[in-house]
Amino acid sequence: MKRIALDLPADIVLTDAMPLDIEKPVISLVKGDQKSVSIAAGSILAKVTRDRIMKEYDEKWPMYGFAKNKGYPTKAHMEAIEQYGITEIHRRSFGPVAFHQNSLF
Repeated sequence: MKRIALDLPADIVLTDAMPLDIEKPVISLVKGDQKSVSIAAGSILAKVTRDRIMKEYDEKWPMYGFAKNKGYPTKAHMEAIEQYGITEIHRRSFGPVAFHQNSLF
């Protein structure tokens, strides 16, 4: 997000309740997707992109249910991590995943 904010030719950056330490003015709006059309549009684009990527991951690793859980730690997803270990796409800084770092798929 920081890289995008710096690369875009904008004088000010709006975020959805996220602080951003950059050399441009930043307005961090709580519930920004409800207050700003730009933030709402960005949120929609991000979710659609995430869902598309999760479908691709689901084809590669169907046992994790990425198309359904979108990468959220549902009970079934956590059980799959227990059974199969983690993949290179799992976020290692997330507590339950960090526990399984030595069990790379």
